[in-house]
Amino acid sequence: MKIASVIVDVPAKQTDKTFDYLIPEQWSDIIQPGTRVVIPFGPRNIQGFVTEIKSESDFNNLKAIIEPMDLEPVLNHELLNLGDWLTEHTLCFKISAYQVMLPAALKAKYEKKIKISSGAAVNDLAPILHPFFQKGRTLSWDEALQFGIVPALKKETENGLLEVHYEVKERIKKKKLKFVRPLLSAAELTAEIAKMTGRQVKQKEVLTYFVLYHEPVELKKLLSDLSISASTVKSLVEKKILIEEDMEVYRDPYLNRTFERTKPLPLSEAQKAAISPILHSIEKGEHEVFLLYGVTGSGKTEIYLQSIQNVIEKGQEAIVLVPEISLTPQMVNRFKGRFGDLVAVLHSGLSAGEKYDEWRKIHRGEVKVVVGARSAIFAPFENLGIIIIDEEHETSYKQEEMPRYHARDVAIERARNYNCSVVLGSATPSLESFARAQKKVYHLLTLPTRMNNQALPSVEIIDMREELREGNRSMFSRKLFEKLKERIERQEQSVLFLNKRGHSSFVMCRDCGYVMNCPNCDISLTYHRAGGQMKCHYCGYESLVPKRCPECSSEYIRYFGTGTQKVEDELGKILPEARVIRMDVDTTGRKGSHERLLKEFQEGKADILLGTQMIAKGLDFPNITLVGVLSADTMLHLPDFRSSEKTFQLLTQVSGRAGRHELPGEVIIQTYSPEHYSVELAGTQDYDLFYNREMMVRKTHRYPPFYYLSLITVSHEELLKAVKETEKIVAFIRSQLSNETVILGPSASPIPRINNRYRYQCLIKYKREPNLIRTLKTILDQYQKDTKSGLQVSIDVNPFILM
Repeated sequence: MKIASVIVDVPAKQTDKTFDYLIPEQWSDIIQPGTRVVIPFGPRNIQGFVTEIKSESDFNNLKAIIEPMDLEPVLNHELLNLGDWLTEHTLCFKISAYQVMLPAALKAKYEKKIKISSGAAVNDLAPILHPFFQKGRTLSWDEALQFGIVPALKKETENGLLEVHYEVKERIKKKKLKFVRPLLSAAELTAEIAKMTGRQVKQKEVLTYFVLYHEPVELKKLLSDLSISASTVKSLVEKKILIEEDMEVYRDPYLNRTFERTKPLPLSEAQKAAISPILHSIEKGEHEVFLLYGVTGSGKTEIYLQSIQNVIEKGQEAIVLVPEISLTPQMVNRFKGRFGDLVAVLHSGLSAGEKYDEWRKIHRGEVKVVVGARSAIFAPFENLGIIIIDEEHETSYKQEEMPRYHARDVAIERARNYNCSVVLGSATPSLESFARAQKKVYHLLTLPTRMNNQALPSVEIIDMREELREGNRSMFSRKLFEKLKERIERQEQSVLFLNKRGHSSFVMCRDCGYVMNCPNCDISLTYHRAGGQMKCHYCGYESLVPKRCPECSSEYIRYFGTGTQKVEDELGKILPEARVIRMDVDTTGRKGSHERLLKEFQEGKADILLGTQMIAKGLDFPNITLVGVLSADTMLHLPDFRSSEKTFQLLTQVSGRAGRHELPGEVIIQTYSPEHYSVELAGTQDYDLFYNREMMVRKTHRYPPFYYLSLITVSHEELLKAVKETEKIVAFIRSQLSNETVILGPSASPIPRINNRYRYQCLIKYKREPNLIRTLKTILDQYQKDTKSGLQVSIDVNPFILM
């Protein structure tokens, strides 16, 4: 008798443990650790993950598993163990750890069905229900709602005549197409052709085709290639010469694209010096973390490609992570161009079906390389040889909802299990990574110059306060306007970068200063010109712009701040001859639009590329000679200790888009804080000096990398309840942790109310705190048991956003 330990698909404190189920005889060979199964749990059937198979249980009267959902495990042994690690390090439920490793298509969908209880008959039911339960059929919940019979159903369920069943369904269907293949050998087909009459020309053509290509072909392709009708094929199927069958095919997001094959490029001396320790560690099969610190345009990608080549030659696999916004077609082109069909791509631009099919290629071992955003770190490889994280400083590698993992930490943990290397690449490494490299925890590799010794672009910082004093009210400084005009005349391209989305930041009354705020959140509404609406970017509230001020009835309602749409309008007025492509969340929402816009820019169909963060990284176009940053300081004034670091990184990255090839590049940075060191040093691209300055600030204020952080956020619909519970939590933490640990709070969150819930927080700064995880778990356990109070407590270990 075999017994399975199962984690059930109910993310709650009470169910965050394994439950034992009997494995029925007919499934005993199929059900293994890592397989998804359908199990009875209370009154319903739900999905579960098998974590272990054993021969005895501490419990009697075990229920049996209903059926397996997979023929082979979806989580391998290493990923099951990684689930334990994730649960421990991010304080999440085990089921959440497993779910995050799988594509959305493998998350179960539950369908509610109502059927007659055993021993009851249709005639026992209320007459209104008779037509719905004839011939023993079940009724879906959607039908019950559609026909308005829910009250009658509820009554009969209480009487014990009806029961509710939950069916577990897969979210996604495998894609199948009709294929045709011959039932006879090539020689037999030739004999059939000889028997045919002169009138059967089309049938002869089809059989001749199969004599030449004796393999299945998609019906649609066959019909179009030979210009024949379906009836021709049907006749041959009836004669038992051909057979039609449904065959499973992959949804390929790159089906109609050809990638030009590329060969490894000769490496510069600096590249050779940087790649040599990586190749040595691949050769020896050692676990090491490398920080590849190279200026923009120094040839980091070629090092990635050649390291992966070595890993593939050893028969191993590679994961390459890139930030979501810079999953530019260029990156995909480089990897597909070098490794062809051995590459799977995973990012948010793909449909659920495409992601599922790419995941299955990895799961079946049909590919060797995965290029993707954060969640690609869980690619189900069995023999990893290297993990590469490009732009490792990017905050998008941290997931902001449960499980709150950082892809870099997961990468290092997986690499430790496989004894392989991790390469973290960046022109502006995060302070934590650079500090670890200085302490020799990571192995530092440097690329100090650009390829072909191209000069870094010259950077000029423009003080917008001066422009204003001299009567220039435009969002473009005079210098930037001149340079843009110059580029259009010389037929060169420019990039304009704006750190915003939407048309304007907020709407304000010029008479009384009233700002339109969200009624559910303590934050101003953002104005979007498409449809003249104001939206809350936190709870989704929308409203129209008022004609008069709600406070003083003045008509002087104006838009403040700058958005991409507004910049585009202004460009149209001052440079009507300029062809502009705008890239932001609104213009790239549709599938494939990101790629299409970049392609148009590459083909020279526009003079200016205007965009938000998504254009700051990864772009490499030979004709870009000017980069203009319109608002360098939007991030500087956020309540976030990393704001200087993020500003420096963004300005350095966006400056790096200029002059990457033969033509020299120029950068104009417009700012209201020209004296701030992060703006000043981004101008000289001096990372080392910035690192030293910023580290002094971090040390003084006890922030990472000198201290670790944990953030506890408490929210409730009543303000006093939120404050009171946060005070209790702070008192408990103080009693459990050492005196060296700094505990700040309770204090109101920087955004004190979201979605009508008041938010209070407590920040813990610590160096070594053996008791911390146990203390945090106790707090979570306490509040997760008490679900009726309406209190929500969330804990983020190593938070990236303190808002």
